[in-house]
Amino acid sequence: MKKTLLIPFIIFVIMSVSCSGSRDKKEEVKYSPTPVDSLVNENNEISFYYFEEQKDFPDAIIEMYSPLNGESFKPGKIPFEFNIKNYPFGEGLTGVQLNIILNSGDPIGYNSPIFQRELNEGTYRVVAYLLDNQGLALKEFGNYVDRDFLVGDSRPFPYSAEPYLAVNLPFNGQTFPENTEITVDFLVIGGDLELDGLKVQLSIDGFSYEINKLNPIRISHLPKGEHLIQLKLLKNNGAELDGPFSSIQKTVIVQ
Repeated sequence: MKKTLLIPFIIFVIMSVSCSGSRDKKEEVKYSPTPVDSLVNENNEISFYYFEEQKDFPDAIIEMYSPLNGESFKPGKIPFEFNIKNYPFGEGLTGVQLNIILNSGDPIGYNSPIFQRELNEGTYRVVAYLLDNQGLALKEFGNYVDRDFLVGDSRPFPYSAEPYLAVNLPFNGQTFPENTEITVDFLVIGGDLELDGLKVQLSIDGFSYEINKLNPIRISHLPKGEHLIQLKLLKNNGAELDGPFSSIQKTVIVQ
């Protein structure tokens, strides 16, 4: 009887391990910190890597009904309206489900497809995207949408067909306890890293890490203090792109 019960249990354990997904660190790069940082960093190595992430809701679609591309508004409350398909919006998912980013700023979360945002005069580029259960941006084509619009007496952005970045995580000024893994989650809008011969370079404290995938970059063992993270979208030969949002900076604080 005991053997009969044990066999299903073993099968269950094997299935659980195989279905949980691999969390092996991919393309890990380690750097030794400066002598000053090493005094407060017991692990003595700053580590960059990524995981193979499960792709949730790959068929999800977000459509933007407002603003229209190039639409002009008076300063004040600007209407935003979206249509969301193939995604359980408002059906039990925890946390924020829809983020918008204005002009490469920090994400603003909403759990309604219709809302208003108070905006001053200026030229704006909005990127709207859906999130998975971990708060990571969905990255398949159709999971995000972008538009340019005007508020008040403003001029459009200069035309550029180059891809650009939108950073979901971290927030500017976000604080992390010491020895906490920091996730740098981003989208590439208007292009494909592989097809367009592009890569993303992360720089922090004089160290750099490059990736040609959309997987979030993980950073471990940053020493205490304030750190400036810079993300750049580059060509594979190292040349920088000219677009206004091809380089983004975020400050994080390790306490």
